[in-house]
Amino acid sequence: MTDHFAIAPLGALDLDRAAALHAESFTPFGERIWTRQDLAELVALPGVAGLLLQVDGHDAGFAVCQVATDEAELLTLAVRPAHRRQGGGRRLLAAIIDHVRKRGARALFLEVGVDNPAARSLYESQGFRAVGERRAYYQRGQAPPADGLVMRLNLI
Repeated sequence: MTDHFAIAPLGALDLDRAAALHAESFTPFGERIWTRQDLAELVALPGVAGLLLQVDGHDAGFAVCQVATDEAELLTLAVRPAHRRQGGGRRLLAAIIDHVRKRGARALFLEVGVDNPAARSLYESQGFRAVGERRAYYQRGQAPPADGLVMRLNLI
């Protein structure tokens, strides 16, 4: 059976589901989990948009980005562990890239933990390159904080 992927705008009625996806995706890393309220405040900001990924009709992931003039930032990309390495994250990232490009962004930035090789590999496969580092950027619960890589994708 072939997976059926669908990507739709993240709406106000999707925020509880997005918060649950964020918790499931990032709790193992010991990161602070975004609540429904966090997401509601975020998507209310100018230039912020989110996309919801469904696989075979089930929530599988979401992403949130912000565009400001000619730059954009991927604020989060979360894929439910059971749906990883199946192409959904790549499709979700491609949809974000398309979204920010259509809104005039010339570059897309993101931060990713140096201790997250799967995410780094996904971003690098789409042309993102490391342009900086943030020391002890990601809190890891009881573990020491992880450095973050700042990555950039040129869109022109």
